[in-house]
Amino acid sequence: MENFYFNTFDGNKIFYRVWNFEKNKKTLIIIHRGHEHSERLNELAQDEKFLKYNIFAYDLRGHGYTETKTSPNAMDYVRDLASFVNHIKNEYQIKEEDIFIVANSIGGVILSAYVHDFAPNIAGIALLAPAFEIKLYIPFARQLVILLTKIKKDAKVMSYVKAKVLTHDIEEQNKYNSDKLINKEINAKLLIDLADMGKRLVEDSMAIELPTIIFSAEKDYVVKNSAQKKFFLNLSSKKREFIELENFYHGIIFEKERQKVYKILDEFIQDVFKSQNTELDVSPREFSRKEYERIALEEYPLTEKIFYSIQKFSMKTFGFLSKGMSLGLKYGFDSGISLDYIYKNQANGKLLIGKFIDRFYLNQIGWAGVRERKKNLLTLIKKKINNLGEENVKILDVAGGTGNYLFDIKEKYPKVQILINEFKKSNIEVGEEVIKKNNWENISFVNYDCFDRETYKKINYTPNIVIISGVFELFENNNMLENTISGVAEILEKNGAVIYTGQPWHPQLKQIALVLNSHKGNNKSWLMRRRSEKELDSLFEKYNLKKERMLIDNNGIFTVSLAELR
Repeated sequence: MENFYFNTFDGNKIFYRVWNFEKNKKTLIIIHRGHEHSERLNELAQDEKFLKYNIFAYDLRGHGYTETKTSPNAMDYVRDLASFVNHIKNEYQIKEEDIFIVANSIGGVILSAYVHDFAPNIAGIALLAPAFEIKLYIPFARQLVILLTKIKKDAKVMSYVKAKVLTHDIEEQNKYNSDKLINKEINAKLLIDLADMGKRLVEDSMAIELPTIIFSAEKDYVVKNSAQKKFFLNLSSKKREFIELENFYHGIIFEKERQKVYKILDEFIQDVFKSQNTELDVSPREFSRKEYERIALEEYPLTEKIFYSIQKFSMKTFGFLSKGMSLGLKYGFDSGISLDYIYKNQANGKLLIGKFIDRFYLNQIGWAGVRERKKNLLTLIKKKINNLGEENVKILDVAGGTGNYLFDIKEKYPKVQILINEFKKSNIEVGEEVIKKNNWENISFVNYDCFDRETYKKINYTPNIVIISGVFELFENNNMLENTISGVAEILEKNGAVIYTGQPWHPQLKQIALVLNSHKGNNKSWLMRRRSEKELDSLFEKYNLKKERMLIDNNGIFTVSLAELR
């Protein structure tokens, strides 16, 4: 066993261990449960069944030998896992498809989110008593913890879990009780955030397609098995297994009969590696198509129809008081003009009540995600500009709206050439006024259909950065998307990149469609089909655009990816 550190996404150092490393072996990453650390995985890593694998494990932030403090955001732990996978790929020359990941308890939630949100091309996953929903024995425990986070920013709560409910093995109980590295505290906000993440993943596990095995402890006093079963039943994985372990407690890999688990796990992993399917699937995922069609056909309960009808009536009646709502009602809530207002995030309206309504509107989770998407978009654009050198950069935005974030780029990098394609002339007029006011050069608009493949020949422009942001989810048909992607791939310079946004999950899809009108006119609803990150990435990969980096907001709503032409 060897010990090292890696730099994670935010520059912090995280401690990790390596067992059995040899080049060209298959690789396992193991994620420990909450409160624990990677040293406790030593027995599993050195078991004869697993000596044929390279084994890696790291101490989660706030755990073990990792000095980086606990984060209150569950998504930071998912980003850490993504960073670790990238680290071992680069440092040890390991192929992504040669990696299988095993995770216990809270680690299972982190792993599931990584697979759902980042769509890595790993071989498969094993979830051991995943903590999608924790058992709460105190009435109103969740509400009390939420209240605690409001009173104290960095509030912590103590775990109620004792060693005797983790394993029947007395020796393992004693090891747990005497281990000074085990930390019984947990950040209160993180606890709530992990619970919300677990709920999201259970409800949307249809987006997960990787081979998956779940081990569920029959006598689990820590987490709910019902959530594990629901997660399993919703999976889109063609190869999947659910193993209920009779008389097992929550700490599955520390139980008396853990060799039984080792055997089943090893057999599953070997089978996954033998039968890997590397074919690219660009077909529309059925679960999101059905979701889209149900909303489009208004197939939902009468109570919901009434609820959303009241919301729509209220907005049309009182929306004029709010500046943001007024712009949305006039130009479409998904229009460039409306989004410009969302980005500014400054409440405005008629009278005090108007400003109050506007602030409530701007604070909606979807709009917060849109603002985070812009930040992430700018981060990846700037990174690519710095790699290419400012004077060499030629940017094309296929559907740039009024040009908002591109003006931020022009301000910072005046030598960059920018071409903005936009279908709506009202957006172009707004954008051209900004260009004129700032006396900018080498930035202009064109007015073409971004879904027409011929557009990219007509513009007579050879970009090395192409931006596709916030447009694909507005259209259900993948053929339209392929027209755009193939057209872009044909004109993109060698070593160029496409930066594209995705929407793998959104908690307000139905509300948006039934309450807000679109920029398409004629009072059309703002109807969207979200695509799993796997579906979206596959469409780009079909045209030799391979995702190299991805950013995501803390709620898991919007992704921003950078793909390079291979």
